[in-house]
Amino acid sequence: MTTKVEKSIEVDVPVSTAYNQWTQFEEFPRFMGGVHEVRQLDDQRMHWIAEIAGVKREWDAKVLEQVPDRKVAWAATSGATNAGAVYFQPIGTGRTQVRLCMEYEPEGLVEQSGDKLRIVERRAEADLEKFKSYIESRGTATGAWRGTIDEGRTLGTPGVEYAASSLGDDGRSRASER
Repeated sequence: MTTKVEKSIEVDVPVSTAYNQWTQFEEFPRFMGGVHEVRQLDDQRMHWIAEIAGVKREWDAKVLEQVPDRKVAWAATSGATNAGAVYFQPIGTGRTQVRLCMEYEPEGLVEQSGDKLRIVERRAEADLEKFKSYIESRGTATGAWRGTIDEGRTLGTPGVEYAASSLGDDGRSRASER
């Protein structure tokens, strides 16, 4: 059973500032609840450690498409099955709409129960609010990566079919079992 979440927020910073901050993946624990660590392995790959509905999860993800000031799209390559994109749209001078679209597969009884209670959806909304507070209070990004990633296809918003190789992990880290 796949769950889709789509949330957006307006932030009072220029599109380049919002986008630049979002490319600083290792900073995500500062504004994403439950995310303990994001380790960037290279320009396209990251390792995530998070706690979702009380269950520790680890996964690797790959950036599939990245267009400066417009979009970052990803899919899990191992562990927790998830994929999606974040879109950035200027909405006037110094304002940006940040739109998160993601799909995930809740695994196990705890996550399936949490899914029925819309925990991930509420967490995504709260995380966008925290991102807004974080970037607006700073007024500037902590860094930037302005490269483009394009695997030769126009993705739109990738769904869990792009994360099919992750096969889920039921709260166990397959990476640590290797």
